Amino acid sequence: MTLGIMQPYFFPYFGYIQLIYAADTFIIYDDVNFIKGGWINRNRIVINGVPHFFTVPLEQSSSFKKISDIEINEDKYDRFKTKFLKTIRQTYIKANNFGDFYPKLEEFFNRPFVSSISELSTETLTFVFDYLGKKVNIIYNKDILKQTAHLGGEERILDICRKLNASKYINLSGGVDLYNKTTFDSHGIELKFLSMDELKYSQGSNSFLPNLSIIDILMHNDKLSVIEYLKNYSLS
Repeated sequence: MTLGIMQPYFFPYFGYIQLIYAADTFIIYDDVNFIKGGWINRNRIVINGVPHFFTVPLEQSSSFKKISDIEINEDKYDRFKTKFLKTIRQTYIKANNFGDFYPKLEEFFNRPFVSSISELSTETLTFVFDYLGKKVNIIYNKDILKQTAHLGGEERILDICRKLNASKYINLSGGVDLYNKTTFDSHGIELKFLSMDELKYSQGSNSFLPNLSIIDILMHNDKLSVIEYLKNYSLS
């Protein structure tokens, strides 16, 4: 079994989506410390050729709290989603797949409010794959996380892999300095790093800005094209 483990990110970039696609099981790793200024509650789209951050408002966020303990500010969230959907409409209304994807995105933001940023960010992941019609296994496993909470870093990941009988662990290429292949091999687990193939598509301008939120890709490309893009990665 191939295992992926990551913190929940809010409508993340495409490489994160490919990591879920490449794994047999993907664990939501939300009992680690929240990273302020990270990707758990924000990402980017492009407006008039310039990257633009969108950020879910949080209630007393702190790097001393676990992600699972961080809550969304309900009053500000209502204003955020109204403004965000308006911005998305204005920005992408001429995009090739706007007519198909935007109504689904609007439905997503009109779901009942959830107070946990971990839960909301995880819902963005399942939403994307539901929209694409692809089955993936994204799970919370509180028991496993609780059993390994006394460990840290590489040792904890290894223990989670062992407890779930994973034969392979995959991470994004940015984690190459965090994990050692020899150490994983000594525990009978293959360690691989996922790298996206070059991905370019029309963003409606002469320039191309990479690594934006998955929202940008889904606005500009139909489902079948995105499903093909999912397959374009390498493991090393």
